[in-house]
Amino acid sequence: MPQIKSAIKRVKTSAQINERNTAQRSAMRSSMKKFEQAAANNDSNTQDLYRQATRAIDMAKSKGLIKKNKAARDKSRLAHKINK
Repeated sequence: MPQIKSAIKRVKTSAQINERNTAQRSAMRSSMKKFEQAAANNDSNTQDLYRQATRAIDMAKSKGLIKKNKAARDKSRLAHKINK
């Protein structure tokens, strides 16, 4: 455990940031999985879930959780599944 006051604050803030990043990354992955399941079953709400998944990917990219190429690759894969 750190002794210096600023280091103690830094540990707390980095833990909060880590928790927020983990939650957002998990939400992104969940939305992608929901879309993939809907696309596999030819559900009626596939278009809506696609929009939510691409938005989650874009948000994760803008926050720096994933890199630009990974975001493009994931969105391309989702688009391929919806156009099938």
